[in-house]
Amino acid sequence: MTGTGTGARTGRVLITRPMTAAVEARARAEFDVEIRSQTTPMTPDEMIASLRDFDVVVPTLGDAYGAEIFAAASAPRCRLLANFGVGFNHIDAEAARRAGVEVANTPGAVTGATADIALTLMLMTARRAGEGERLVRSGQWAGWHPTQMLGLHLSGKRLGVVGLGRIGNAIARRAHYGFGMQIAYVARSDKATDYPAERAESLMALASMVDMLVIAVPGGAETRHLVDAQVLKAMRPHAHLVNIARGEVVEEAALIAALQSGQIAGAGLDVYEFEPEVPQALRDLDNVTLLPHLGTATEEVRSDMGHMALDNVAALLAGQRVPNPV
Repeated sequence: MTGTGTGARTGRVLITRPMTAAVEARARAEFDVEIRSQTTPMTPDEMIASLRDFDVVVPTLGDAYGAEIFAAASAPRCRLLANFGVGFNHIDAEAARRAGVEVANTPGAVTGATADIALTLMLMTARRAGEGERLVRSGQWAGWHPTQMLGLHLSGKRLGVVGLGRIGNAIARRAHYGFGMQIAYVARSDKATDYPAERAESLMALASMVDMLVIAVPGGAETRHLVDAQVLKAMRPHAHLVNIARGEVVEEAALIAALQSGQIAGAGLDVYEFEPEVPQALRDLDNVTLLPHLGTATEEVRSDMGHMALDNVAALLAGQRVPNPV
């Protein structure tokens, strides 16, 4: 732990990872807080102890509060898991509710930055930017020529968005207004948009019609391996896949096989099925761009996320309704 604050609001608070300076300063000023110094996920013993010893815990990605953790903690002291992040598939929310623990998240704060990373990956994989940078750094670049490293021109192409929620919509808007891309999508219902968008009949149909397929659905059991070998097989040979959602949404072994065989042209990934483990077979491929989960990695956005999480904490400790329950 990095220290304990002496804030005015009653109740002990645990923040499970270091935060930005602004967020840590506010937490220490307002709450009786401990901030865990490690950047790695909590161990099962740490999670069980957190439920027993604190009134509120601010967990984040990798802190796997499964049903077994709540069962082991028995009647937990903790009343709220104020998750740092919009995705909360690492928390068994139903088991939490049965144990009397509310769960909240930080929607909205992550939308723009995550959409920006999607566009970054779209451009990098389509234009082979990662491969080109590695070539220059290797000292083996022999100079420009007319057919060197030809990629996919994005302007005017068709983008398929899997999940047109806040983030999916932000990606589609950027792609349409910035690159004149045609938008198609799959979602549980028709979406009202301020740009032309076609709802595809199915994920398979969407995969077969687009030049770029971007994954923007929540993680969890319902979407695990949503993009599998059959979906990848339906994609066009020149098409690219981008995943900024959760790693387990894409069947990683099937993606590796599709990239190795040239079944699809390339991929851009910010998340991985067994994160932080990235298979050597994936790292060895030139036709995939790999980022270390940078989706929300800006000072402004991480501070906004932290403040939103602390707003949830403050409301709970003040006996008020938590503003962002899940």
